[in-house]
Amino acid sequence: MADAVVKRLVTRKVAEIKDEAAARAAVRQVVLDNLTAEEKLEEDARKLLLEHAKQIKDSAADYRQLLGKVKEKLARERGFVL
Repeated sequence: MADAVVKRLVTRKVAEIKDEAAARAAVRQVVLDNLTAEEKLEEDARKLLLEHAKQIKDSAADYRQLLGKVKEKLARERGFVL
């Protein structure tokens, strides 16, 4: 994926890249950081819902919808774009 991103940046002349290997490494790190942050967000949302499992079970709420809403709320609070 990093190779494709760097190649497109160069091909479309969006960025002038002198060291493609370093650019690929930087893109890989950004993607990895983003995926890690998203996994943490998902984990935190599930923990929050687990804390309220009894209320969720007693209501007619859909777990998947609640999970999505909680993830969106946490993402907004953390400045994270899903």
